[in-house]
Amino acid sequence: MKHFITIKDIAKELDISVSTVSRALRDTYDVNKETREKVLEMAIKLKYKPNFNATGLAKGSSHNIAVILPFITNYYFSTVITGIQEVAYQSGYNIVLYVTNDSPEREIDIISNLPITSLDGLLVSIASNSDYFDHFVEVMANEIPIVFFDRVANNLETSKVLQDDYNGAFEGVEHLIENGYKKIAHIAGPDTLTFTQNRLRGYLDALHKHQLSTKEEWIVHSGFSQEDGKKDAELLMSLADRPDSIFAANDRKAIGAILYLKSKGIKVGEEMGVVGFTNDPSSEIISPALTTIAEPAFEIGKKSCELLLKHIERKNFHPQEIVFPGKLIVRESSSKTI
Repeated sequence: MKHFITIKDIAKELDISVSTVSRALRDTYDVNKETREKVLEMAIKLKYKPNFNATGLAKGSSHNIAVILPFITNYYFSTVITGIQEVAYQSGYNIVLYVTNDSPEREIDIISNLPITSLDGLLVSIASNSDYFDHFVEVMANEIPIVFFDRVANNLETSKVLQDDYNGAFEGVEHLIENGYKKIAHIAGPDTLTFTQNRLRGYLDALHKHQLSTKEEWIVHSGFSQEDGKKDAELLMSLADRPDSIFAANDRKAIGAILYLKSKGIKVGEEMGVVGFTNDPSSEIISPALTTIAEPAFEIGKKSCELLLKHIERKNFHPQEIVFPGKLIVRESSSKTI
């Protein structure tokens, strides 16, 4: 079994006390320069790595960050985590991951049982239908900073990192209009989420700009899964006045819609346009390939962690809101000439 070097090993090699080694590593006033240099040289020689959990007790820092998010099994959140990890590990911080399974009750339970004394900050993407945020207020009252990303709590004064949901939706819907689609439906996420509301606004404003009407029954709110997309498409296709295209809140819903349309013999693109939002790798695999708005998930993860570290290191760091633009990726699902 691998032996991890501790300050006891350094003390043994130098024949000094453990407390002297500890004070030397913390550069306290009561250790002379010569002793401190010997301790540092021996620490390097033995490849000693400090135990952040232990030093945190003395310095008020644990070097642990909690990441709380709805899922880890989809492309977007797994990519966000990769971005978070890159910044955290380069800065000597550990990641403690919590998954809510998109449940507000589970989210509250996780926050209520967090080991606050061993965390320096939180990175959070809230669960669907979350409309109660007192549990986050309590964390902030304990001077633990929180940065929200993607799904944010708008009424809390914290830093937030998002993609440009409004303009991404506007561009996606306008693309459908420019390709000749006139009766555009929107299969949206839960209506309580800020980004759902912003994508809906982008959808409606694009229609208004081009003087196209919509119908209440062409806007369907549900979850984010592929199965939700199938059910939403089935509902739309059952209407007496059916739309000729679909703008989906995410790629999984869009792919679900495509699979349903194909099962009914409807030619996607030629007869029914579909645009998604995310640029999940599966959007290139589905046939026809899915037109989508690419989200900068990796960059969102990096920036979220960078902001959190600034809040940890500078208690007077003012909250910021960072918005990343999306990018329209045109593929076959929105072309009438495939």
